[in-house]
Amino acid sequence: MKKSLFIPPLMILLSATLGLSVQATEVDHSKVQERLQALLPGETQWAITTSPLEGVAEVMVGPKVLYISNDGRFLLQGEIFDLESEKNLTEARQNQAQADALKVLGEETMVSFGDPDLPHTVTIFTDIDCGYCRKLHDEMGDYNKAGIRVRYLFFPRAAENSPSWNKAVSVWCAGDAEARQEAMTKAKAGETIPTQRCPSPVAEHVAMGQLMGVRGTPAIILEDGRMVPGYIPAARLSQFLENSAN
Repeated sequence: MKKSLFIPPLMILLSATLGLSVQATEVDHSKVQERLQALLPGETQWAITTSPLEGVAEVMVGPKVLYISNDGRFLLQGEIFDLESEKNLTEARQNQAQADALKVLGEETMVSFGDPDLPHTVTIFTDIDCGYCRKLHDEMGDYNKAGIRVRYLFFPRAAENSPSWNKAVSVWCAGDAEARQEAMTKAKAGETIPTQRCPSPVAEHVAMGQLMGVRGTPAIILEDGRMVPGYIPAARLSQFLENSAN
C-alpha cells in the first residue's frame, strides 16, 4: 500500500504566504541578518543558505531550522514536504542541526557512561527525579553491554532552584568525571548527595532542550540528530541503532 503523506495546515499557510511574498530570487543577507538580529537579540550563531523554495532562505539557528523570505519580510516556521518524492525535506536538515548543536555544546559539558570506543553513542536529556529516567539509568550496564554509550544532558523539568534543578547542579559540582558519574548514580537511586554550587551547564542544557522541542524526559538524541522521546530498553535501542546504520 502506498504511504499517504500528511500535509500539516501550516503548509497551506506556507503556500499562501509564498504567493504574497518575494519577487527577488537572491537572498538579501543584510536584510535577513537585520531581521534575525531583531527577532533573536543576543544570538549570533546562525547560518543562512538557500532553501528548496524559490524566494525563501533557510536559516539554521543552533538546533532550529527556520525559513525566511529573501527580503527578510516573512518568517516561516514549519516543515517543507516534496510532494513528488513524498519526503520531508526539513526533517533531515533539522536532525543535522541538532547533531551539530550537540557538537558545539561539547561533550565536556555532559556526564557520560560507557567506553568511548563503544559502537554507538546516544545523548539523553534527563531529569534526575523522572521515574523512567531512573529506570533507564538502572539499566546502564545493559546499554553499555549492548554497545551503547550514554551521554547525559541535564533537563530538570521544574524551574530553576527547584529540588530537581539543585540536584543537577550538585551532580555537576561533585568533582571530576568519575565523581559526577558516582553522584549521578546516587541521585538517580534516590540517595541524598551533598548540595554543592559551582558554575554549571544546567541552564545551557535546558535552553538547548527547549530549542530542540524536548517536552519530557528521557529524550534520546541519536547519532544522526534524530530525537526519540521516552524510555527504550537497551536491546530495542541497540537494534534500532544497528538498523539505522545500515
